[in-house]
Amino acid sequence: MSASDPVADMLTKIRNAAQARHEKVDIPVSKLKLEIVKILKNEGYIKNFKKVQEDNKSVIRIFLKYDEENAPVIHGLEKISKPGRRVYSSYKDLPRVYNGYGTVIVSTSSGVTTGKKATEKQVGGELVCTIW
Repeated sequence: MSASDPVADMLTKIRNAAQARHEKVDIPVSKLKLEIVKILKNEGYIKNFKKVQEDNKSVIRIFLKYDEENAPVIHGLEKISKPGRRVYSSYKDLPRVYNGYGTVIVSTSSGVTTGKKATEKQVGGELVCTIW
């Protein structure tokens, strides 16, 4: 496991668990990861999440969501900014994911938010990831 990019590790764990049809996945806690998971919940990509204490370690337990045919709701997760190449965007130039069907997550000066809300607030920032 890579310790240099914990958000990418989180996205990979969620992607792999969804493809393997797992009910839940546990991820180590950080403030940024918790904010990303809250956005995933609000946008309807996951059922629920909760912060759990296991063996003196805090983890975020994410309950994955599936449709009627037992296919994962999350079709893809992609990290945009990487440790070697940070990607920033103004609110005017935020990317649209699958013509509005997906979501871009942006880390702004006013917190972590979706691309739509960042455009409404007229704040840009670092592009964290896209979900569709």
